Amino acid sequence: MPKERIGTKSRQHQAIQKQGINFRTEIGQHILKNPMIITSMVEKAALRPTDVVLEVGPGTGNMTVKLLEKVKRVVACEVDPRMVAEVQKRVQGTPLASKLQIIVGDVLKTDLPFFDVCVANLPYQISSPFVFKLLLHRPFFRCAVLMFQQEFAERLVARPGDKLYCRLSVNTQLLARVDHLMKVGKNNFRPPPKVESSVVRLEPRNPPPPINFQEWDGLIRICFARKNKTIGASFRYTKVLELLEKNYCVHCSVKNIPLPRDFDIKTKVCSLLEKNGFEKKRARSLDQDDFLQLLHDFNSEGIHFS
Repeated sequence: MPKERIGTKSRQHQAIQKQGINFRTEIGQHILKNPMIITSMVEKAALRPTDVVLEVGPGTGNMTVKLLEKVKRVVACEVDPRMVAEVQKRVQGTPLASKLQIIVGDVLKTDLPFFDVCVANLPYQISSPFVFKLLLHRPFFRCAVLMFQQEFAERLVARPGDKLYCRLSVNTQLLARVDHLMKVGKNNFRPPPKVESSVVRLEPRNPPPPINFQEWDGLIRICFARKNKTIGASFRYTKVLELLEKNYCVHCSVKNIPLPRDFDIKTKVCSLLEKNGFEKKRARSLDQDDFLQLLHDFNSEGIHFS
C-alpha cells in the first residue's frame, strides 16, 4: 500500500480514536463534518423560530446544534444509543437542551411526530422507504432538505427521456416538487463514504393529486418493470394479466356486473392500450400526465391495480 494512503488512513483512525467513537458504516454512519455544508443545508430549509424540525441520524450532533439555534424544537431520530449520548453531551447544561427531543429507534418503524420541516443527513440504505414514509405522512410538512447518495438524488429529479428516469422519479414527482441543491464530495464526511452525495429539497404537493397512491404505484411498477419494452409488451406478461383479471373480477362482483362467458383480460387490455395510443410507447418517455391518463383509461374500464 502506498505511504500516502497509509498516512491518510492513519490520520482518520487517530481522529476517530481521539473522539472515542468507532462509526458503524454498515448502518450508514458517515458524519457530515464540513460546517459550510451544514450551514448551507440549514439555510436552504428556510427555518422559522416557531418551527419543529425532524432530523434523522443526527450522529454526533453537528447539524443538530445548528438547528437548535434557529427553531423552537428539534426531534432527532437515532438508532444508535452511543450517538444519542453524544448529541445529549453536546447540549447538556446549555439553553439548547430543553429544545431537543430524541426518539431512539429505527425511523422506518417509528410513527413520525408532528414537524414543520425535515433536515437530515440520512443513512443511505433507508433513502427510498424513508422518502415515501415522509411524503405520505400527515399532517403535511413544509419541506425537507435531505442528503442522499448522488445517483439516488439524480433519480429523484430525472425527467422523461433521462437515463436515470424510473419508478422512483415518477412516484416522487407525483407527490412533491423536487429540486437538486448541491453536490457534496466524499471528504466532507467522517469516515468518507465510497460514493458521492447530493442534497435535495422536497416540497409536498398540498393538496395531493386526487388519486389512490397504491393504485398509482401498482400501475407504475408494471410499466417500469422493463422500462425499455413497450407498454403493450409490459402488460402481456402472464403474472400481470392474472393480477388484472383477479382485480377486474372483484370489481364486477362488487358492482354486481355479470362477467361475459367469453371474457378475456388480455384482449381487453391490448384493445384499451391500442385504442388510446399507449401500445407502442415506452415508460421511459412518458410523463406524469401520460401515466395519469393511462390510469384513468384502465379504471374507467373497471381494471384496477390494487
